[in-house]
Amino acid sequence: MNAALIAGLRAQCGGPRDGALLRFSLGNALLDQGDHTAAAEELRRALSFDPSYSAAWKLLGKACLADGDTAGATEAWRQGIAVAQQRGDKQAEKEMSVFLRRIEKSDG
Repeated sequence: MNAALIAGLRAQCGGPRDGALLRFSLGNALLDQGDHTAAAEELRRALSFDPSYSAAWKLLGKACLADGDTAGATEAWRQGIAVAQQRGDKQAEKEMSVFLRRIEKSDG
């Protein structure tokens, strides 16, 4: 089922519906499938469409962490927290702050 969803989303990339939401959805599906590297790439594309998409920053951090890129996850969540603060997205800010503290605690 997930493979069909991913294929359907990829088919829309580059077309008139291409944008942050499409790339976010594709990144989310790829992350669910376990393709962390491709998920991170799509989430970065989502953010290139809309850098203020706090949910994409949050998921990018998760994809990076799952891919073993702790520095990438840390950077994504720091940027995501800043974006969430600017937008007043308290829930996303809170979640990314918790994720960031966990990384900092495990590094320290």
